[in-house]
Amino acid sequence: MMGGVTEQIAGKGLVLVVEDERPIADLVRLYLTRDGFGVHVEHDGAAGLAAARKLRPVACVLDIALPAMDGTEVCRRMREAGDWTPVIFLTARDDEIDRILGLELGGDDYVTKPFSPRELVARVKALLRRAAGPPEGERVRRLGPITLDPGRRLALVGEAAVALTPTEFDLLGHLMARPGRVFGREELLASVWGYAAHAGTRTVDVHVAQLRGKLGDAAALIRTVRGVGYTADDSR
Repeated sequence: MMGGVTEQIAGKGLVLVVEDERPIADLVRLYLTRDGFGVHVEHDGAAGLAAARKLRPVACVLDIALPAMDGTEVCRRMREAGDWTPVIFLTARDDEIDRILGLELGGDDYVTKPFSPRELVARVKALLRRAAGPPEGERVRRLGPITLDPGRRLALVGEAAVALTPTEFDLLGHLMARPGRVFGREELLASVWGYAAHAGTRTVDVHVAQLRGKLGDAAALIRTVRGVGYTADDSR
C-alpha cells in the first residue's frame, strides 16, 4: 500500500516526487503545486516504484539516495518494464558517479543539492515540453538507416523501432536536423536541454553514449569531433 500524499490539481498532470528528506519533499511539492501540477510524494524507493506503476505520472523526480531502493534502481526497473516516463534525479553536489549512472540507466536530467525549487520546476516543464514533441507537421528526418518521426515520437533503425528517452530523441533529432553540422557541447545543452548554466558537458557525453548504444550499427553516424562536440553525418 502506498503511503504518500497526493495533491490533486487539474491542469498539467501528476508529478511523482520520491524524496526521503521530508522538508525537501514538502518544498518541491509546494512549488510544483503552485505551478499547476498535481503531486504525489513517497519517501522510499520501493513505494516510489509502486506509485510510478500505479499512478502513471507525467514525470518523476527521484532522489538517488533513498531507503529500501535507490533512485537509480527505481529508474532501471521502470525502463526495463518499458516505462519511459521522464525522470529527473536529485543528487548531492559531489556525487558525479551517481549522476552519470543515473543518466546511463535512463534518466533524462539531474539537479544537484542544494537546488533552487524554481529551477527544478523549470527543469520539469522543459522536460515535459521535450516529451510532448514538436509542433504537428514537423517533417520526418532520415539519415542512413535511421528514421525519426517527430510527430509520432518514433525512431527506427531500418524497420526496427528504437526506445529512446525524450532527451535522447530530441538530441538525435537536433543532430539530424542539420547533417554534417558540428554542434558544440554547450550549444547542445542550450538547444536540447534548454539551459546551460549549472550543467556540465559530461551530461551531453553520457547521453550521446547511451544513444549510440541503442542505435546499433547505425551508431557510427553520430560522430565525435575532438575538442568541439558532435555531428550526425552519413557522407563516408
